Amino acid sequence: MQEESYDEKRIIVGLDIGTTKNCVVAAEVNEDGDFRVIGVGNSQSEGLNRGVVTNIRSAVKSIRKAVEECELKSGIEIENVYAGIAGHHILGLNKEGVVAVTGETITESDIQRVVEAARATNSPDKEIIHTLTQEYIVDGQDGVIDPIGMAGKRLEARVHLILGAVSSAANIVQCCNDADLNVINIVLEPFASSLAVLDDQEKELGVILLDIGGGTSDMVIYKNGSIVHTSVLPLGGNQVTNDIAIGLRTTKSEALRIKHEYGVALVDRVQEGETIHLKGLAGREERIIDKRLLAEVIDARFREIFELIQNEIKSSGFGPGCAAGIVLTGGSANMKNLADLAEDVLKLPVRVGLPSNVEGLSDLVEAPECSTVVGLIQYGAKTGHEESTILQSNNSDSLLKRVSQGFKKMVKSFFDLF
Repeated sequence: MQEESYDEKRIIVGLDIGTTKNCVVAAEVNEDGDFRVIGVGNSQSEGLNRGVVTNIRSAVKSIRKAVEECELKSGIEIENVYAGIAGHHILGLNKEGVVAVTGETITESDIQRVVEAARATNSPDKEIIHTLTQEYIVDGQDGVIDPIGMAGKRLEARVHLILGAVSSAANIVQCCNDADLNVINIVLEPFASSLAVLDDQEKELGVILLDIGGGTSDMVIYKNGSIVHTSVLPLGGNQVTNDIAIGLRTTKSEALRIKHEYGVALVDRVQEGETIHLKGLAGREERIIDKRLLAEVIDARFREIFELIQNEIKSSGFGPGCAAGIVLTGGSANMKNLADLAEDVLKLPVRVGLPSNVEGLSDLVEAPECSTVVGLIQYGAKTGHEESTILQSNNSDSLLKRVSQGFKKMVKSFFDLF
């Protein structure tokens, strides 16, 4: 059978705007929601700090560079994207709503009313990014996945709300618009990563996803197949790089190089006598240092990050129920022995998660640092043609209205498919 041309298939583009790098992936999607990667673009990120835009002009410039590279490889012109959002402003809340059923059986209208009741919040400076339904309860019977058509008088809904700062969402959209891109939807980055690297069994058993990027460490906890906790810590790989630069008295660019080439997360995994050649500052001769010095810096900082993550897991109350352990992803997951260090601190089994079963340019995206952008593609592929709201950042008020309307239309169709 002759394959369909690109023009005859739907194109989905994911845009991961990170603190360290930007990644753009274009994929063609068939009617079943399966996709094939046809283009990838990367650029060094500018104008962001810990997931939040701090310089729009610099951010736009770096986004355009990644988009142009992806366009060159894919042979298409990119106009619409699914954009990721992260940052310490992200807040996750578990909420409940309850309504009286209007008829003899539960209808779509009842579902909409109970979810809207659960969405009620007192956060004027934040906007609901995602409303993730955990379960419905019909006349005291819990664990109901789809109550439509069931008989009942009282309907309850338990949901997980993910909120973000209005200004941060507006700035993400503004950067994309200035880069001549329309934003179809904004998606929480660790949520997107979870779609790319977790399987259904892990979500059902209970699993913790840790997405450690350059500026933040993002966490999503699943239990019984649903998200029950989200949080973002303002620490990541950049803090490790800064510590190396200070501890070894070198530049950040050189610190980044030796971290990637020689970095080891556990000191006791470095053999005695191993050395590293370090470029000299301002024309000075290169230095030879003990590799254990580098490992000590990396070990200490990541151990501190995991201890903070451990405190967050404990405070969530969901840690004991995570039988599937921890899945580590994001750029920092490439660090040698980092999973071993995480197991040592967190006392749970840890595996490194990366996108799998990817068709097309799989060698370019089957890596931990591509989990978010591949997840954005999967999100777009599953939501199908339902989304029609294109976000324009004319002002914060119009953005809020458009974001709210777009998410309400998309949430139900998305989770009906998962």
